[in-house]
Amino acid sequence: MRHLSDAVPLNPSTDLATDAYRLLLDEVGAFVYTSDLAGRYTYANRLVLAMLGHPLDYVLGKDFSHFFGHDGIDDALSETDRRVMYAGETIAREETHQLPNGTVRTFWSIKKPLHDAAGVVCGLLGISYDITEKKQLEDKLREQKTLLDAVLNNIDALIYMKDANRRFLYANQQAAQIIGAPVERIVGSLDTDLMPREVADGFWAKDQHIIASQQRHTSEETFVDAQGRRHHYWSVVVPWTPVSGTPAVIGMSTDITALHELKEELQRQARTDSLTGCANRRSFLETAEHEFVRSRRQATPLCQIAIDLDHFKQINDAYGHPIGDLVLQDFSACCRTALREVDVLARTGGEEFCILLPDTDITAAHAIAERIRIMTRDCRPSPAHPNLQVTASFGVSALATTDSDFQTLFARADRALYLAKDQGRDCVVVLQATTETLR
Repeated sequence: MRHLSDAVPLNPSTDLATDAYRLLLDEVGAFVYTSDLAGRYTYANRLVLAMLGHPLDYVLGKDFSHFFGHDGIDDALSETDRRVMYAGETIAREETHQLPNGTVRTFWSIKKPLHDAAGVVCGLLGISYDITEKKQLEDKLREQKTLLDAVLNNIDALIYMKDANRRFLYANQQAAQIIGAPVERIVGSLDTDLMPREVADGFWAKDQHIIASQQRHTSEETFVDAQGRRHHYWSVVVPWTPVSGTPAVIGMSTDITALHELKEELQRQARTDSLTGCANRRSFLETAEHEFVRSRRQATPLCQIAIDLDHFKQINDAYGHPIGDLVLQDFSACCRTALREVDVLARTGGEEFCILLPDTDITAAHAIAERIRIMTRDCRPSPAHPNLQVTASFGVSALATTDSDFQTLFARADRALYLAKDQGRDCVVVLQATTETLR
């Protein structure tokens, strides 16, 4: 039996019209037909005849427009048929037709030239598969994907999917912005290709645990983006097994940077004096307790300076509270210039301050207090009031082996401060556990 591509145009008298061959073409599950160079049908199998609604004897010799009308023949269809029959091309394309019964169907059609015995093109062979349902399903899936992408790309969260081989399967636009690469590059890439190795390994260790345990995981994470900015996220990562069978994880990370910064700011405010920026009394005492324990454990010195601005109420009464606030701010700035990073300056009352000096002996603590005293006396905090001079009284004490807790040291420094005030103010008093000295 010769191939259809080598056959002459079909008609009821040809070999192809035999019952066996016709049965074969009727059972292939496709729409099979042939036409001559004028576009007239020379053969049509059972599916084509059912679509046209007529028997073979009626169909033969009639062209496409007889059944579909001239409106059913678009320029692309005509151009395709001409290229097949006159240029000898084989063309596969998608076609949509409104059938005689009014329904619209989509076909995947393959058209190739028919040759006569001399090898001359004499017509066209068409094989079409009805892909309407498949096309509708693809369109629906495409629409759902578009909708899903629109939703996921507008959620204020990073969403990604990564398989057990560390390869990204999906990333939304927010994730792409943080990673610093387009989605097209991210999908299919390894995590180590997109972020520093130590960062990728940290995420991978967590992913492995989730895949192994098949348990949902939540945590707070910190990530530095491509511009070096630090972001904080609340992440939810769940295990997932796709159709391929390769385990994967799906992660959703919500940016909580603003909330994290607010939390830190509230914690800072809870520990800081808002006017001077120094530690407040509560924060000072908490830090002091830790330093007391550390000093005892490591046998290192620890000193405290208690300070009171002299006649501060008179300054407020004479110059007003705004100038009084300026004096407090100026004094705390003077103190900072004389202190180390590890030293703790705190405002413990209205005009009262304390300084904690870890790893500092009594001699060094006295020298620091004296330096701040002189700086305070020499400063002029208000240019508008050049005659305003501020002084302060200082009490210094060191941790003794007999001190049972920090409060003992705190009380002794406070006692030294009152001795300084009794001595006429603007001075430093050093008070040891058993002796007191005026300096």
